[in-house]
Amino acid sequence: MDMEEKKLETNTEQNLPVQELPADIPAEVRQKLAEDLNEEATEDLKQDMREAEREEANDEEVKANPEMLTKSRLLKLLIKKQYVKLREVTEEEQPADLAELLEELDENNRLVVFRLLKKEVATEAFAYMSDEARDDLVNAFSDVELVSAIEEMSLDDAADLLEDMPAGVVKRVLEKSSRETRESLNKLLNYPESSAGSLMTPEYVRLRKDMNVSEALAAIRRQGENAETVYTNYVVERNRLLGVVSARSLLLADPQTPIEDIMDDNVVTVKVTDDQEYVAREMQRYDFTAMPVLDNEGMFVGIITIDDAIDVLTDESTEDMQKMAAILPADEATTYFGTSVWTHAKQRIPWLLILMLSATFTGMVTTHYEEAFVSLPLLVSFMPMLMDTAGNCGNQISTLMVRGLALGEVEPADFLKVLAKELRVSAIVGAVLGLVNGLRIYLMYTFIFAGQYDNVMGYAIVVSVSLFFSVILAKLVGGMLPLAAKKLGADPAIMATPFITTIVDACSLILYFQIAQIVFRNMM
Repeated sequence: MDMEEKKLETNTEQNLPVQELPADIPAEVRQKLAEDLNEEATEDLKQDMREAEREEANDEEVKANPEMLTKSRLLKLLIKKQYVKLREVTEEEQPADLAELLEELDENNRLVVFRLLKKEVATEAFAYMSDEARDDLVNAFSDVELVSAIEEMSLDDAADLLEDMPAGVVKRVLEKSSRETRESLNKLLNYPESSAGSLMTPEYVRLRKDMNVSEALAAIRRQGENAETVYTNYVVERNRLLGVVSARSLLLADPQTPIEDIMDDNVVTVKVTDDQEYVAREMQRYDFTAMPVLDNEGMFVGIITIDDAIDVLTDESTEDMQKMAAILPADEATTYFGTSVWTHAKQRIPWLLILMLSATFTGMVTTHYEEAFVSLPLLVSFMPMLMDTAGNCGNQISTLMVRGLALGEVEPADFLKVLAKELRVSAIVGAVLGLVNGLRIYLMYTFIFAGQYDNVMGYAIVVSVSLFFSVILAKLVGGMLPLAAKKLGADPAIMATPFITTIVDACSLILYFQIAQIVFRNMM
């Protein structure tokens, strides 16, 4: 269908007759839809549609693609009661795009549209929605709708959804689910949070070693519809994992070739109790699209797919960034705009209070050298530059260390290697920054502010030398603290920006004034 046909189709939607609610919608849901689609609700829909049209009028993407499915078009189909047409146009959308479109709707309209979708389309879109949008839908679902969604979802996604729901609701849903689904979900829900067991799915393709390629392909066709992936298939005997075979290997092999001849029996696995971040790193290391999971007895119980691993890595990196920015991570991953003002404040205040109070030590240092300020007031003007530069240097290396530790590029055992390297790096950086600043101070106060200050060379030397040693100190502290934290079992991200800045500021000031006392010993 070309663009002109698409335009014609969109325009003729206005002339379609009123369509009845699809027959496959359960009676309970049909009743709720009838309540939500009354005349009063239609007037609200018209207002929402007009607002959507005004927004889309300035949207370049919509202008360039007049046939695309938009918020206003969805609402227009609702207003005209063209429910069958609504189903048709949503079926053509990618699940991720449809999920994004549904999230643009307000809570009530999103629920109505979701209920009108085909079950398969709704389930696929549901999996791509944000946690906030899914929670809104789940809270509005009846037990019938919730059970239906759970039955259609992959088991790992269903388990993730149930984990965040009240125990009473979970119990009610499980009681109404099929016995097979209930048993599988109960197993997944019993694994510790953030473990491989909680992340895996038992839905995979099982093959036998006595099969040939032709029989294996037939087995994949039978099991594939309910399997999480068909690209990697598993040879199992009595719940023991014997090997893996890829779909590529099967397609390229002779149909009569025994599976045993082409399977890879050197299988990398993880345990159900392994941390999910470790599992994700292992999948990244081996470039796996799926990772087999064994229980404590060595039985093959499920697989973890690459989409879940990416989610884990994203969540972990977000958490590290929050900690490095002196923000307490949220209990539940959410978006910036999806988080309330109060929650933002609550996340930020504790660390900021700690850092504010820890800065008292820096204040004590400056108070101790109060006499130096009186004798040499120009010294004060260089303090912000000195502390900022040292803090920036510390943050640079701490960021590299936190990243290196997260990716497995650096280990606590590399302490001496990091120390030796950063000593050399910091010496070069410190020398360059020190010389540049010393030259700047000398030229500025010799020519621009000539005669205003005595012993300009002394100031240049103090700042240059202080900067040199402060940079070295900052690099060492920034590099060593994350390694020490990892060694002690703490989160290296916590030892990044928050504490490093405080430590480096105080130490830099002490160095600064000690060097100043040596250079200006007759003036202080």
